[in-house]
Amino acid sequence: MSLREYAKHMQKQRVTVTVDQADLAEANEAVRQGRARSVSEWVSEAMAQRRIKDRRLAVLGELISEYEAEHGVISDEEIAQQAQQDRDAAAAQRHADLPRQ
Repeated sequence: MSLREYAKHMQKQRVTVTVDQADLAEANEAVRQGRARSVSEWVSEAMAQRRIKDRRLAVLGELISEYEAEHGVISDEEIAQQAQQDRDAAAAQRHADLPRQ
């Protein structure tokens, strides 16, 4: 896709949405603190992050399906074992990061 085509797809469109008061307050605070130029920018960034997350989850789902088609369904026990290994690795890393006395 050329830069011109990309820019065409990135054109802005005004919409009206209903949001939680707490989210709107956070957006306004981000603008006040200079973390966003406007509430619109803050919301747009959140939408972009959601789009990226959804795409990543879709790819992950496809990869899991391919893996399970080849190797069989991943069991609850295998998931629990992997979760424990991940917790153990995180704890070991935290311990390694502690300052030496």
